[in-house]
Amino acid sequence: MNPASTPWYSHRWPWLLMAGPAIVLLACFYTSYIAFSQQDALVVGDYYKRGKAINQDLRRDRMASALGLSAELRYDAARGALQGRVISRTALPPGALALHLAHATQPEHDVRLTVQPDAEGRFTAPLPMLERSRWVVLVEGGQRSWRLEGSWQWPMEREVTLRAD
Repeated sequence: MNPASTPWYSHRWPWLLMAGPAIVLLACFYTSYIAFSQQDALVVGDYYKRGKAINQDLRRDRMASALGLSAELRYDAARGALQGRVISRTALPPGALALHLAHATQPEHDVRLTVQPDAEGRFTAPLPMLERSRWVVLVEGGQRSWRLEGSWQWPMEREVTLRAD
């Protein structure tokens, strides 16, 4: 049979040439589906209000610095517990502490704990398995009058120390 007399669709070269653009179109549709079906967790809707709140956050940082506060946190995976200690140059303000471990990219993995330190500032809180990730750690006083903040790359860093600057 003469190749010139057969129809175009019986040859493999037109199909190979059309496969590239077809794959690109499928990838484009899939990427568009991913982009529009999931919310972007890194964009804050009320950025203006967040910007105005920065001055209040700075005031809490200055209060932690005036009190000479620092915090040490360590996660014990065998016991499933977060252990820590808050150290103060002056007397530690009484009351519970709020701990917030914020996942770097997925807010549904964030962990919020309320702990009651003892007289020496030590505390232990039960915590399920901590995901291998970079965490933003926030320790606040009970009345939110002061805060300590830092980042923790767990499990590469077994413990983290937060200091007021």
